[in-house]
Amino acid sequence: MNKVVVPFTFKHPKYGKYLNRKTVLHVHDEANESKLGDTVEIAPCRPLSKTKSWKILRVVSKAL
Repeated sequence: MNKVVVPFTFKHPKYGKYLNRKTVLHVHDEANESKLGDTVEIAPCRPLSKTKSWKILRVVSKAL
């Protein structure tokens, strides 16, 4: 199991300021091909455990 951070930006409804937030998803990496700092493509799948319902499709770019 890996944790994937999905960053996003949204505009505050009242004040209009743009805020940066992140969502942490538990992802299944069957081949253990991803490392810390890699950019990956994920997709939803059936629940594999209590918190894990995403899987890694491919590694888009490796970390430096």
